[in-house]
Amino acid sequence: MPPEIVYTPESLLKRPHLLAHLMWRDLLASRELAWRLMVRDINAQYRQAFFGIIWAFLPPIVMAAGFTLAKDANVITVSETDIPYPAYVMFSTALWQTFVEALNGPIQAVTIAKPMLARVNFPREALILAKLGEVGFNFGVKLILIVALFLWFQVPVSWMVILTPVALIHLILLGTLLGILLAPLGVLYQDVSKGLTMLTGFWLFITPVVYPIPKEGIFGLLVRLNPVTPLLVTTRELATTGVISDAGSFWLVSALTLLGVIFTWVMFRLAMPYVIERVSS
Repeated sequence: MPPEIVYTPESLLKRPHLLAHLMWRDLLASRELAWRLMVRDINAQYRQAFFGIIWAFLPPIVMAAGFTLAKDANVITVSETDIPYPAYVMFSTALWQTFVEALNGPIQAVTIAKPMLARVNFPREALILAKLGEVGFNFGVKLILIVALFLWFQVPVSWMVILTPVALIHLILLGTLLGILLAPLGVLYQDVSKGLTMLTGFWLFITPVVYPIPKEGIFGLLVRLNPVTPLLVTTRELATTGVISDAGSFWLVSALTLLGVIFTWVMFRLAMPYVIERVSS
């Protein structure tokens, strides 16, 4: 027998214990649907592309080739990196792609499910979980490339590589947090997706993907203030040198991310009924 659902005009924010109970209940109830949605989306993603799974490898390889050629030709000047530069760029690009996928995932999921949201009552958390699973699967595919390039360039790894998933999960959660925050607006306004494409282009520019963190200047300050920087850099350092250059910033951003995920989850639940009403009208 399905659980009884009672609708009242009273805001759930006035009853936080009930809100927390409902959120946890719906999260558990959404697992099976999330799995089915994830399998459907992954199949569609790779079945409808001519090159299929190769698209997971191409962007890091192309970016690494382009910047390596530019560096060798002295078109750009990049300070020394801890690992060979092509491996540095490919690994960092794979991490950046994972962050962007986590950022776009909730917006895409809610937008695609817009017709279903207005007709079927189901835990909305299933949409987010499905996209998280898809991000994890895509990174697993990229991991094949990462392992291969580590072997090819003979990149040494320390025992701290086993802690890399912790930093990677925090990076994915930061992208998911921002995606959940923007998802309700993304359903109502297409400007959100278009603006996000432009924003991530600039965001990549101030993220140390193709260069180490600058030590001086306004640009260096922007890079250090970028919340993605400590998470991406720490993930890269744990997987390679094992020496964390800025543990304080990493844990600060990680703590704010974990708190932010809970906050945006609450806001997502409260906002979605209004969004669905606007979409249906």
